[in-house]
Amino acid sequence: MTNRSRSALAPFRFGLLDGIVNTRISPTLLPSASMLTASVTGADSFWVGDHINSLVPRSIATPEYLGAAAHLVPKVDAILEPWTMLGHLAARNRLRRLRFGVCVTDASRRHPAVTAQAASTLHLLTRGRAILGIGVGEREANEPYGVEWGKPVARFVEALATIRALWESGGEPVSRDSAYFPLRHAVFDLPPYKGKWPEVWVAAHGPRMLRATGRYADGWVPFVISRPADYARALDAVRTAASDNGRDPMSITPAVNRTVVAGRTRDDVDEALDSVVVKSVALAAPAEAWARHGVEHPLGSDFSGVQDLVPQLIDQQAALEYTASVPASLMKEICFHGTAAEILDQVADWRDHGLRYLLVINGSQLNPKLRKGAAATLPYTNVLRGLKKL
Repeated sequence: MTNRSRSALAPFRFGLLDGIVNTRISPTLLPSASMLTASVTGADSFWVGDHINSLVPRSIATPEYLGAAAHLVPKVDAILEPWTMLGHLAARNRLRRLRFGVCVTDASRRHPAVTAQAASTLHLLTRGRAILGIGVGEREANEPYGVEWGKPVARFVEALATIRALWESGGEPVSRDSAYFPLRHAVFDLPPYKGKWPEVWVAAHGPRMLRATGRYADGWVPFVISRPADYARALDAVRTAASDNGRDPMSITPAVNRTVVAGRTRDDVDEALDSVVVKSVALAAPAEAWARHGVEHPLGSDFSGVQDLVPQLIDQQAALEYTASVPASLMKEICFHGTAAEILDQVADWRDHGLRYLLVINGSQLNPKLRKGAAATLPYTNVLRGLKKL
C-alpha cells in the first residue's frame, strides 16, 4: 500500500486560523467570532498566528483598499500576543472541545524554554488539547526588534531539540551544549498531561526543515507550497526522514495552511482576488512561484518569500506597484478560491495528493467592499461544513 493510499485512511479534518488583530470594539471580538465559527462548523481546532505586526503592508491597510479598516480594524499592525489569547479563549471554550494551536510560533524570537513552558501550560489548561506549531519565523518579527536573524534553520533545529530535551528531562536538571540555546543545569518541572506533551507541528519547506520535521514533528503544516504535486513530493521527503529516524512515517499529520477566498458568484471572487490587499498576499510567495507565471517577484528573482518579507518597509506607492504586477493565475495558485463547490473540489485535489488537515485563513473578509466581504460569510461557512464530508 502506498503512502498516499494509507494516509487516505485517516479522516480529513480542518481548523481555523485567526490573525488576532485588535479592533475598535474589543481585542477579543474577531478571534471569539472565529472560534465560534470553528465550533459550529465542526472544526477540530482553532489556531492563532504569532506575529508582532501584520504581513499586510500597513501602507495599504486603509479604508480605500480594505473595507474593514474604517469600521473595525483601524491599525492592521495591532497584533495581539498568541499564547495569552489562547489561554483566554480556551477558558471560554464551552461549546466543543476544540484543540488550540499557534501557527506558528517563532523559534528565533522566542527562547525555546519559554516556548516549552507556554505550550505545556496551555496543554494543562486545556486538558491535553494544545498543539505547538513552530517554524523559523520571519525576518519582519526579528530583525527590526534587534533579534539575530542569521542561520534561522540552524536555530530552529536547535530550538526544537531544546524543547524536546526539556520535556523529556523528567524534572531533572538539563545541561546541553548548543551554539544558540545552551542549557546549564536547567530545570523544567511542568508535567505532561496524562503522560503526553503537546503535539509539535512544524512549518517546513526546504530540505533541512523537511528532514527536521520527519525527525521531531507530529504534524507538518507548510505555508508557501502552492501546488498539490509539490505538496506530495515534500510529504514524501518528510516521511522518508521519519523512517530514517526510526519513526512511523504515517504518524505525522499532513496539514497545510491556506487562504480561502469564497464568494456567492465567480465574479465576486475574481473581484476580491484582484483587490490590492488580497493581492498583497502574493508578496509572501517565493520568487519561483512568480516565475512560473512569467513574472519576476518585485522584491527580486531570488526572493525567498514570507520568511524575508518586511511589510512595514513597503510604502503605499511601492505596494500599489507590486500588487499591480501580480498575475491572476498566481492568485489562483496560492489560494483556494471560488464558490463553495469550486473550493471543495480544489481541496479534494490536495486531499488526493496526501493532505489530511487544512488550516483555513478566511481571506473572504479582506474584500475592499465591506458589503461583499460580509456577503461571503455564507459561502465561506458552506465551505467549512463541506470539509467535514471530504
